[in-house]
Amino acid sequence: METRVPFLDLKIQYQQIKREVDEAIQRVVESCAFIKGPATRDFENNFAQYCGVDYCVGVANGSDALYLALGALGIGEGDEVITTPDTFIATSEAISLTRAKVVFVDINPQTYNIDVAKIEQKITPRTKAIIPVHLFGQPADMVPILELAKKYRLKIIEDAAQAHGAVYRKKRVGSFGDAACFSFYPGKNLGAYGDAGAVVTNDPALVERISMLGDHGAKKKYIHEIEGVNSRLDSIQAAVLSVKLKYIDEWNEKRRNNAQLYTELLKDAPGVITPFELENTKPVYHLYVIQVDNRDELIPKLAEHGIATGIHYPFALHLLPAYQHLGLKEGAYPEAEKVAGRFLSLPMYPELSESQIEYVCDTIKSLV
Repeated sequence: METRVPFLDLKIQYQQIKREVDEAIQRVVESCAFIKGPATRDFENNFAQYCGVDYCVGVANGSDALYLALGALGIGEGDEVITTPDTFIATSEAISLTRAKVVFVDINPQTYNIDVAKIEQKITPRTKAIIPVHLFGQPADMVPILELAKKYRLKIIEDAAQAHGAVYRKKRVGSFGDAACFSFYPGKNLGAYGDAGAVVTNDPALVERISMLGDHGAKKKYIHEIEGVNSRLDSIQAAVLSVKLKYIDEWNEKRRNNAQLYTELLKDAPGVITPFELENTKPVYHLYVIQVDNRDELIPKLAEHGIATGIHYPFALHLLPAYQHLGLKEGAYPEAEKVAGRFLSLPMYPELSESQIEYVCDTIKSLV
């Protein structure tokens, strides 16, 4: 059947801002300032201001943002970093790339974010940092995490790859930790037209270190103080992001409205659990994820009705082959394992219509 409700529709968004985007790209092309040009500096300044922090460093992608932030904070071999097993592998992968050890903490079964009540028992003398993930655009509970960080002198790196503009206790996520990392992958709430990422912070020394690590360890050309990597936000992507940044709050509000309609229409659907919002937060619904008993049977049936869906994420990280060396077996993190078999991501983007949402919900209720 022809797709009636796509999971994501980037083309419709582009058509709405086509003139602005095309002109922004053309300016970069005409200037030939493709790397570290004015467009990149402008976006870095604007995004830092948007997040409520002093600095932003553009990098090549969200994965690099995490790796560079950890490296700049001095995380390395022999250290331990705490995070959640319910996230994309980039979060834990960045820890491993610094040669530190990944230490998982199970999730809160309501929010799907790291269970703050279980963090302290995993802290050891080797623990150096915590990476809370604002999963699906739902802010993690940062106050108790910050209290633990202060008590044990730990660094906090927010993984905000899915949470551009989300609010926790009247402040935007990204403004709580020592650093926060964003992905601008095209499908994100604030998405580029290719890979792109950024680290935001209030620490000027950290900015200098990240910038140096991301430019082959050099502050000045050919003066390489350390070995680094090549990870820079190119000017064309920055130009696109600057255009889109003007619309992000409007788009996020549309996502929230869509989420509220989904939740209202699905509240009586048997076996369906809709997202929970933590008190004093304003999630931005990068994804609208439900739990459902018959997920694997439901997906092809929805496809037959022209409804595209996704699974984020089908496996808790500790059960992947990449982490067999940690020796963690099934049952180690039961909450994360449980939702991995029940999560179903429904279509979610700002331009989604009420009639499309109604069709999705009516179809689900007829099938569960």
